[in-house]
Amino acid sequence: MGFGRSSSSSSSSALKWLGFVTAVWVQSISGNNYTFSNYSGALKSLMNLTQLELNSLSVAKDVGKAFGILAGLASDRLSTPVILLIGCFEGLLGYGVQWLVVSRTIQPIPYWQMCVFLCMGGNSTTWMNTAVLVTCIRNFRRNRGPVSGILKGYVGLSTAIFTDLCTALFTSDPASFLVLLSVVPFAVCLTAVFFLREIPPSTTSDEDNEESKYFAVFNIVAVVVAVYLQSYDIIGIKTGAFSIAFASILLILLASPIAVPFHAFIRSKEHDEQDVEGRIDEPLLRSGSEIEVEETIVGAAAAADNELPPSLKPLNNEEVENHGNVVTTEKKRPVLGEEHTIMEAMLTVDFWVLFVSFLCGVGTGLAVMNNMGQIGLALGYTDVSIFVSMTSIWGFFGRILSGTISEHFIKKAGTPRPLWNAAAQIIMAVGYLLMALAMPGSLYIGSMVVGVCYGVRLAITVPTASELFGLKYYGLIYNILVLNLPLGSFLFSGLLAGLLYDAEATPTPGGGNTCVGAHCFRMVFIVMALTSIIGVGLDLLLAYRTKGIYAKIHASKKGKKSSGNLR
Repeated sequence: MGFGRSSSSSSSSALKWLGFVTAVWVQSISGNNYTFSNYSGALKSLMNLTQLELNSLSVAKDVGKAFGILAGLASDRLSTPVILLIGCFEGLLGYGVQWLVVSRTIQPIPYWQMCVFLCMGGNSTTWMNTAVLVTCIRNFRRNRGPVSGILKGYVGLSTAIFTDLCTALFTSDPASFLVLLSVVPFAVCLTAVFFLREIPPSTTSDEDNEESKYFAVFNIVAVVVAVYLQSYDIIGIKTGAFSIAFASILLILLASPIAVPFHAFIRSKEHDEQDVEGRIDEPLLRSGSEIEVEETIVGAAAAADNELPPSLKPLNNEEVENHGNVVTTEKKRPVLGEEHTIMEAMLTVDFWVLFVSFLCGVGTGLAVMNNMGQIGLALGYTDVSIFVSMTSIWGFFGRILSGTISEHFIKKAGTPRPLWNAAAQIIMAVGYLLMALAMPGSLYIGSMVVGVCYGVRLAITVPTASELFGLKYYGLIYNILVLNLPLGSFLFSGLLAGLLYDAEATPTPGGGNTCVGAHCFRMVFIVMALTSIIGVGLDLLLAYRTKGIYAKIHASKKGKKSSGNLR
């Protein structure tokens, strides 16, 4: 029996980390929704589009996120491999048709059909992200901040990964870029299908400490990848043998986290063998006091994350009245920190404060990403790929650092996560004002600032939603919040940026238009800066309303650490 448990424990730990590695790979290629600026110029000239029509295409791409509700509903009914398969096949079709058009393999299709395929490409990532986030947060539920930061960080890096690989191998050819977007995610998801699945989470403080060490390794590797990508952009040598060497090293760096599950397997096997040898000297029967102490510690650990089995949970949501032999229960609305259905969550003020503040951050940030190509051209830059890549890389730093830092301050002082959103929103407003002034170098600074703050919003909101409304229906709640992406794209990119740009632009022969100068997007940036200030107020309100929840989380983590030390 002892050896059976040893083998099972070793393989379970290794499989959990192998699943996380494949999740990182999936996230490394699932940010293709943010790469529109890399080939939008080709679509605009090929289809003779105005800026409003081009921005409407970007909105169609982001509307695909709205159908992420389907992925959220499916996450409670379908297995992780099935969800991944749906996403990769949909992405292959959506981006594959775009490649056929841009490469002139087929004649340009009608505008509405192009909208449909862009929507499919955008929706494919919701299936990938849902499968990855829901599964990994459930597998590592006591380290939600680092999990969210690492996974969302790689989503941010994926734009730079695609952009720099295409630049190195294909000299920024839009058609080749779309080949990468359609084929690479398909292949990676097919690999993840075999390894990404739910594994029982850690139950001891030793396992929690081990998780923290492994997450530190993932953070280090991710930072190395980000710095490597940024260095390639700065050096500027993007042809010949140097580019091939760059691509080869990048692929090796992305593959390197595979060492973690191998190390976890060896470490778990050695640990389990020591336990088996130690159990020889253990008495078959333990005293009642020892059993009572162990049950107390296990109970405290489970209560720390709302994981007590139903039979042991306090009846927070029910009033039980015993009339003879009849027991009746009256359902009460759950409080923050308990499991919510989607309807129960949407009936709370806190959900809508989180929703609108998220819109103020990601909606405006997405408008910059969708229009980065035209913003750069308006300010006189001929090659805008560096700004797309910089936004991606600095978005990574925002995601990965905010997830880890916010988790640290919760454990240390019970600091509410929404406070970090408020800080990011203030900096984002400053970034928009800098781009509105259009001083020399302001686009470099602005792309870095917007990238960082956009990343913080995504990485902080993901664990915040799970902490306020629970994990049981998290897949659907997450995808309801993600509706802000198509909504924000429509409001700030499709309407605001599209209409104001066209009002300043000069028509060109064939039906398109162009605009050169700082005035093209100045009013857009000013409006988005004001929107960010509104987001600051909402984030501060949410931080105030949830400070009690984070105080309880802090106390439970501190209690769990103390019980682990006693053990």
